Amino acid sequence: MSATAAVRVPGSTSNLGPGFDCIGVAIDRWLTVSARLEGARIDVRREGTLAGIDIPPEHDRLIAGFNAACDASRVTLPRGIAMRATSEIPVSRGLGSSAAALVAGAALANALLDLELDDDAIADACTLVEGHPDNVVAAIRGGAVLALRTSETTMAGGPRVPRGGILAAPLTLHTSLTLVLAVPDFPLSTAEARTALPPLLTHSTATAAAARSAALVCGLATADARLLRTALDDLLHVPYRRTLIIGYDAVTVAAISAGALGATLSGAGSSMVAVVPRERETDVARAMAEAWQRVGVQCETFAADGRTPGYRMVIPPDATLPSAPPDNTRVTRPGHS
Repeated sequence: MSATAAVRVPGSTSNLGPGFDCIGVAIDRWLTVSARLEGARIDVRREGTLAGIDIPPEHDRLIAGFNAACDASRVTLPRGIAMRATSEIPVSRGLGSSAAALVAGAALANALLDLELDDDAIADACTLVEGHPDNVVAAIRGGAVLALRTSETTMAGGPRVPRGGILAAPLTLHTSLTLVLAVPDFPLSTAEARTALPPLLTHSTATAAAARSAALVCGLATADARLLRTALDDLLHVPYRRTLIIGYDAVTVAAISAGALGATLSGAGSSMVAVVPRERETDVARAMAEAWQRVGVQCETFAADGRTPGYRMVIPPDATLPSAPPDNTRVTRPGHS
């Protein structure tokens, strides 16, 4: 067993319209966590975008990821864990903060307890907690990814796929394209965004959504403007969530007018993401920010090129990790994506 461990995990944008719960792209915003086993209680100290978010340890996403890795290995969660976490990932903005925390916790458990889980096993364990694999797999593998949960089936002449496994593959983001992210100054919880979705869709809507998902994958790889314009006009979730986002229509129109091929929610929101020819990146970022400013919303903008790597263990781990504090110290966690 290791005495200490540290890990860096990227945030992620997901869905990109019709890639609902199955397409993710790692972004260059990072969660860094140091941990060691000590004492008889759990403590998590948080800084950066996590500062001031308090929650009991049993609801901590870092601890949930740690525990998920232990469950996958049939190992009991240690009684004493001390963590220090600092994050650049905006919380409750649809940028994968929850998935990053789960992956960080699982990776730290893997290192501290010598669990010998590979990345696929970590993805499986974290997805069981997260409920969908897109952000989790992007945080683990980096880049742009397609990720879906499988069921137990046997294809003719093929292998048996175990129930609950994750099927993942890299996606290509054409070198002429970039993603422009606009992150507003208001949050939106995943739980609230999920409740806006209808329980059922018509067969015709599902058929059209499946076609747009295929168009998205092909359009990202080829930079085909017609495919991307159609794909980014989502039917699955954006029509039901757009009313939760102040200025959604104005920001979308501004992005397209400035040269974007389309704009949509990042994850469940509140952030928005535009698919943009690289030479129009600055213009689109400015237009999105100005559109939000006109309705009284401040925002941060940045770009993602699809080449951000996945999580990495930090060697040597942070030697300044604090000792466990007194029992009255509160515990905090990152919010959901």
